[in-house]
Amino acid sequence: MGMSADAGDLEQRLRRKPKQERSRERVEEILRVAKQLIGERGIDGMTMREIALLTGGPIASVYQYFPNKSAIIAMLYEQYSIETRMGITASLAGVSDLAGVKDAADTILDGYYLRVAGDPAIQDLLNAIQADKELQNMDIAETRQQGELFCQSAAHLIAEGEHERFSRLVFLFFHLASSMVRLAITLPADEAENMLVDFKQIIHGQLESFVCADAA
Repeated sequence: MGMSADAGDLEQRLRRKPKQERSRERVEEILRVAKQLIGERGIDGMTMREIALLTGGPIASVYQYFPNKSAIIAMLYEQYSIETRMGITASLAGVSDLAGVKDAADTILDGYYLRVAGDPAIQDLLNAIQADKELQNMDIAETRQQGELFCQSAAHLIAEGEHERFSRLVFLFFHLASSMVRLAITLPADEAENMLVDFKQIIHGQLESFVCADAA
């Protein structure tokens, strides 16, 4: 199986770029096992030695592509980010009015919550990102890119002169959504659901304030 969409971008992080199908499969297997270990044991339980053991190769074959554990975490995060952006793009397809923008925002938030809540590996991965300055900068840049996707889809609805402020607010909401979801998954289900509803209402209210009258 070849590497996923945007493989070229992901390969930029590798110490040695896989040129043959067998090498690409090796990289994918390393990442698959690393994510599995993170889900089962947490970030600290994922070691280069254990990855080598479970992928059936010498530890040198792991270091051949990844200089350290942080490089694996970074590439797993980039894979996760690509998939997240694809989901955001799909949710925003065909948005033409305020109701559509609200529905898209709700779908993005619900999808994000369900994905994180249902995958312990993603939970630990996101927590690890916040503990590393370089990875944190990656996360900020990714959040900005996701926000830009949303802004581009809603641009034709925003009142004249408000696009820059709208962009700042969307960036803030995407950042807050990540923090809110990480909190919500630690709470009882009913409290988490109420938190999601409250956050959606805040987003809806702000969206209404930016949309020009004839576009609503």
